[in-house]
Amino acid sequence: MKNQGLKSMLVIVAAAFSLSACSTTGGTILGAAVGAGVGHHATHSTAGAIGGAALGGVIGHELSR
Repeated sequence: MKNQGLKSMLVIVAAAFSLSACSTTGGTILGAAVGAGVGHHATHSTAGAIGGAALGGVIGHELSR
């Protein structure tokens, strides 16, 4: 089961990188994707994924300025 979580995390990160290549909001998208993955794996809940995505999106946006 652990490998499934790692695979899904890698797919999310790869998708975010591909989206960020064609978007000016790449930092926000990448931050949200990574935050969602980390939040879900840390809390094992949907609420953790949503909170992580929100926080990661804000951090990604600020870092990409």
